[in-house]
Amino acid sequence: MGRERTMRGHRPRTAVLAAVALLLTGCAGVAQYYEGTGLHDATVAEAAGSWDGDQQAHLTLHQDGTATVERLDGQDWAYDDGWRLSGAGRWELTDEEAGQRLVLDLTTRTAVDTRPDARRSLSNTEPPTAYRWRFHVKRDRQHRLELFVFIGDPDSGSHHLLTRTPAEPPTAPLPAAQ
Repeated sequence: MGRERTMRGHRPRTAVLAAVALLLTGCAGVAQYYEGTGLHDATVAEAAGSWDGDQQAHLTLHQDGTATVERLDGQDWAYDDGWRLSGAGRWELTDEEAGQRLVLDLTTRTAVDTRPDARRSLSNTEPPTAYRWRFHVKRDRQHRLELFVFIGDPDSGSHHLLTRTPAEPPTAPLPAAQ
């Protein structure tokens, strides 16, 4: 009988702990636990080039590790501030256990825009003068590279995708003069 009372005494505490744990894990979105794509075969040569994203975002990754950024949004919670950065920086392709990432550091900010659909945050923070993005690297169905970062509230799982800018079609040689 005494043992039964002891167990009953723990039930409310256990129920409260279980409810708190459920509440806390319910607030943890996919972005908070996302480790990576598992991709390990992308090369620097394959990543170098021009990339396009939403609302005229553009990124150029040069073979020498330098980069040009145009209208690139912040990642995670910084996305909610609505700023878009342009400038120059450096990039590298890293290989982590969970998959490759493209790390992009904006070192020289040349312009700041505001995303047209942005709802300015209550903090009214100044846009950063330097910024680091950590893009996940994945392949699409045609085996082409894609870059993405999570944006906004981690519970939403929303992400910003950059895809390779289509290559210019080759120009036909001019006919020889006769």
